[in-house]
Amino acid sequence: MSTVTSTAEARPESRRREYGDDALIMCDNLVRIFQSDKIEVQALQGLDLLVTSGEMVAIVGASGSGKSTLLNVLSGLDLPTAGRARVGDWDLLSMSHADRLRYRRSVVGFVWQQTSRNLLPYLSATENVMLPMAFAGLRAKARRRRAAELLDALEMGDKAKRRPGQLSGGEQQRVAIAVALANRPQVLFADEPTGELDSVTGEDVFAALRSANRDLGATVVIVTHDAAVATQVQRTVAIRDGRTSSEVVRHTEIDEHGQSSVIAREYAVLDRSGRMQLPPDYRAALGLENRVRLELEPDHVGVWPDAPGAPRRTPNVASPQPQAAPPTTAMPAMPIPVAPRPDLPPAAQTPRPAFPPVAFPPVAAPAAPPAAPAHRAPDPGPDPATDDTTGWSAP
Repeated sequence: MSTVTSTAEARPESRRREYGDDALIMCDNLVRIFQSDKIEVQALQGLDLLVTSGEMVAIVGASGSGKSTLLNVLSGLDLPTAGRARVGDWDLLSMSHADRLRYRRSVVGFVWQQTSRNLLPYLSATENVMLPMAFAGLRAKARRRRAAELLDALEMGDKAKRRPGQLSGGEQQRVAIAVALANRPQVLFADEPTGELDSVTGEDVFAALRSANRDLGATVVIVTHDAAVATQVQRTVAIRDGRTSSEVVRHTEIDEHGQSSVIAREYAVLDRSGRMQLPPDYRAALGLENRVRLELEPDHVGVWPDAPGAPRRTPNVASPQPQAAPPTTAMPAMPIPVAPRPDLPPAAQTPRPAFPPVAFPPVAAPAAPPAAPAHRAPDPGPDPATDDTTGWSAP
């Protein structure tokens, strides 16, 4: 029994060590490729993302960066090509068609940018909110009670009997949020919910989303171009070229005088392969192109441009500097004379040709010059008249 208990205890620890095990939304190296006019487009190129339960996250990026594709994948409207994606206990790559239908009805809610896509024009606000609960099999009394609660929470209770055509754009979006929350989903996705609204109305819709997050307990993920919306959420995730590139995390700090202020810090995202995208303004300010020079420090990594004339930091540890190659000295060509030899014919006594010039590195002078040799008289050489070592004698 003890062995079984220890094994069971070890399994949750092993699972907790997995990437994104504690997150509600997990994307690991997510890839989405589709065909457009016979051209293969890679909308997501190994995207990593974690969202914990109860967060309110904004996803921003330029057109074509992949943010809407990500939202379609997470909401079950699109099928990923490769990688891993999970929402709650649902694996988005292995679900069947029936599983996707149940997933969209009970796990996620969706609010479109176009108000006309969110509501049926011939139903009242209450009837629109009750419709998803009818598909889920909830009884009529429970459906009506839940619809009234949601409309009241979103300040639309007094207009519950009106049809969409009798509501303003902001009011339609608030009813659409109520419809998305009808079946108590774990996540509420909103694709540009304020894109067609003016700033004042957009603030009202965002207040409704914030209420859904704070008061109704829904995790909210918003795709937006609206800077006002992006700066009012707890975390903003920027996507560039199909990958998460940076995040801005906000929190409230209270100083010693009791004054509160919102502190926003921007972070570059390091994916599981060690890749990181530097913000464009950082690269432009330092002229970072092609490749960069890295230096590992005890508490950070330094990044410098690798270009001629780029400023280089003085290293912490002294190291020998490369020395320039020493200059070479070329010896001039010179003829080598031949001493006259009486025993050789005149043709053999011509001077030898000069050697070509040869370059030699200079030799360092000795520390102390050698002592001069003692003076000796020059040797006159052998005397042919008396020296018999030459093998012949003078006549």
